[in-house]
Amino acid sequence: MATYVVTGVSKGIGYEFLRQLSADPSSTVVGIVRDKPTTVKKVSEDPDLKGRSNIHILEADVTNYDALKKAAADTAKITGGSIDYLIANAGYVSQFDGFDPIGVLGEKPKELERVLKELFDTNVVGNVHLYNLFMPLVLKGQTKKVIVISSGMADPDLTTNFDLEAGSLYAISKAGMNMVTAKFSAQYKKDGVLFLSICPGMVDVGHYNNVTPEQTVGLGKTMQKFAEYAPHFKGPATPESSVKDVRSVWEKASIENGDGGAYLSHFGNKQWI
Repeated sequence: MATYVVTGVSKGIGYEFLRQLSADPSSTVVGIVRDKPTTVKKVSEDPDLKGRSNIHILEADVTNYDALKKAAADTAKITGGSIDYLIANAGYVSQFDGFDPIGVLGEKPKELERVLKELFDTNVVGNVHLYNLFMPLVLKGQTKKVIVISSGMADPDLTTNFDLEAGSLYAISKAGMNMVTAKFSAQYKKDGVLFLSICPGMVDVGHYNNVTPEQTVGLGKTMQKFAEYAPHFKGPATPESSVKDVRSVWEKASIENGDGGAYLSHFGNKQWI
């Protein structure tokens, strides 16, 4: 029996986390979303999920501190005051920086500033608040694991070794969150809390469904870089396989093995795809 809190479960790998984790009827899964009615409807109409009484959907935008605080209080009521796993999955991926190098983005300074702030508010500041607000529940749990869904794009070695230009602002925000996770680990490792940043690999969640012809050129360059980095790479993974891999990594990881604050791939190492 385990208790999970997962942010951003309305779609993508977040929804897959909800599906897989709730498959065990002895588990309790609290999903946090921005739009509760829509997500509740989606779950109730899903043949795999409807009728699962161990799923609880709460509403909060991670950029809204008061809403997150209420979600933490509501979670405590649902779980009896503790959780085993906190999974910071919610995140913002911008189209603005997905295809062009940072020098080109600089030609639109106002938009660059706006997007970078939005990325930081969601991917970094919101998760700092999430960690702090839910930490009392984690400390009372049995498993005590806190996971943030990161990205291989945040790895400086991948960027420099393969001149990976795209996704610069997103990568900056994810690199910042990796450090946040390491700092929380430094504080709470002595209390038995394992903090981990895990990259799920490249996953097909629809980010590139509506790219323009110009953006397709930039995307093609990035795919070429990925092929150089990982010749075995054949394209994005499914949410189902990615979530299984991520879960395997966090189940094997431990403070005793030296994993506290680590930044790992879905393979459990630094091979991102």
